[in-house]
Amino acid sequence: MTSQLNESIPETFGPQFDAVRDYWNSHLHDQAVVSAEAGTLEFFNQLDTYRFGKLHYLPKLVQYGNFAGKKILDVGCGAAIDGARFAAGGAEITGVDMADVSLRLAQKNFELRNLPGEFHLMNAEALEFPDNHFDVAYCHTVLMYTPDMQQMINEMHRVLKPGGVAIMHLFNRRSWLTAMSKIVNVDVEHIGAPNFGLYTSQEFEQKLTKFSDVEMIFERFPYPTKIHSGLKAQLYNNVFVRGFNLIPRFMVRPLGWHLVAFATK
Repeated sequence: MTSQLNESIPETFGPQFDAVRDYWNSHLHDQAVVSAEAGTLEFFNQLDTYRFGKLHYLPKLVQYGNFAGKKILDVGCGAAIDGARFAAGGAEITGVDMADVSLRLAQKNFELRNLPGEFHLMNAEALEFPDNHFDVAYCHTVLMYTPDMQQMINEMHRVLKPGGVAIMHLFNRRSWLTAMSKIVNVDVEHIGAPNFGLYTSQEFEQKLTKFSDVEMIFERFPYPTKIHSGLKAQLYNNVFVRGFNLIPRFMVRPLGWHLVAFATK
């Protein structure tokens, strides 16, 4: 099995995207919690372990192994941690990202795992794929960092086959984490990234009107931090996380940090 990487710079990259690309070339998501050398199998395993510990809901919700033979577009694929799970289940993965550092890691991740896939340096607001091409468009916490979120959503809709599904995640403005960050004066991850934005479920739904059906799910509840340290982190991990997660989930469901949309074309 082989993975392919196309790093030619598209003409659709312009000045408005330079800051986005520069930021993500120097801020690989979750790298701060990894001790292994970048690009090694242990490096990718550590990223996977941390990611799916913190986001333990994802495998059950997305069911990565249920897409055998399906064409999946991974938008803003990063190091392709999620993409590798899709590919391991038999899906045909195409990853796109604006950060060439991430794409090289994605290609290496697939190579080390002997998984097939292709990766492209691409502006997801101007996808270089034909209409009605993919079965699934997967976009995990990427939309809020692009200059024109609506345009990226429109492009995912365009390249999906009729009946295809876009799986998209945003950050919830009315979440427990938004409130917590203000109370303890600790910024959420990547708040300094270009175009960072928070959205309500209603605002998110308004951007999905091209889709025939949308299911909105609230997820991502308190999990012990490994990024922060000190007294605040100890109180957060040992008091807040434990206390919050004792509350019946149905009572706090609308406060989930992630808004997850399953949108059918």
